[in-house]
Amino acid sequence: MSTLSFLPLLDWIALLAFLTLWVGYTLFASAQQKSKPTIANQLAANRKEWLEQMIERDARISDITSLGILQRNVTFFASTTIFIIAGLLTVLGATEEAVRLLSHLPWIEIDSRAAWEMKIMLLIVSFAYAFFKFTWSMRKYNFSIVLFGSAPKASASNKEKQLFVKHCNWLLSRATNSFNFGLRAYSFSLAALCWFINAWVFMACSAFVVWVLYRREFKSNTLAALYNASHHNSEKPIKDNSD
Repeated sequence: MSTLSFLPLLDWIALLAFLTLWVGYTLFASAQQKSKPTIANQLAANRKEWLEQMIERDARISDITSLGILQRNVTFFASTTIFIIAGLLTVLGATEEAVRLLSHLPWIEIDSRAAWEMKIMLLIVSFAYAFFKFTWSMRKYNFSIVLFGSAPKASASNKEKQLFVKHCNWLLSRATNSFNFGLRAYSFSLAALCWFINAWVFMACSAFVVWVLYRREFKSNTLAALYNASHHNSEKPIKDNSD
């Protein structure tokens, strides 16, 4: 008997589709942001203006405080992810009881204990990936706070100011990207929950997550507002519908 027979063929196809959509969208978004307006590159443009204005201010406490607030947001998600992983490990350790209870629900499909553990492990790996992204984002924000403290004075040369803005913005962009990857893992983990219903719902939810992420990162009113704030000679229309 094949070592892969604990899952039906349709479930393996659904899992492959899930991974393909996740990795594929990540590569697609990274490639598109080099040539098209996205949330990521528009934030970079706004941060550049922020840093340029910060250098001209003598009092920079508000800037460091704002950066600390961003860091605390990432810290919250990192802490929450630890609790989620702990809960999933607890469920994995009580597989027999969980399978017995959920098998009575008509909309839950449990083919075998091994299939149940496979689905839980997918969630654990997804949230573990998110945790590592969040913690790395936290460290980058820590480094950025150090850079803010060593920012050049308003009387410094233009070259020194430009170098600071360039490299500090680069670091902040990487911190934001790591945070975004963690949030994306959360979104796909929610899609993975649908695997407990059946493989068809799993694939449909995975595709829906990609559609939501694409709409928010490339077509949202939030993107239009960020674009309009950094492009003073042009303006994107903002619709009245909610993001």
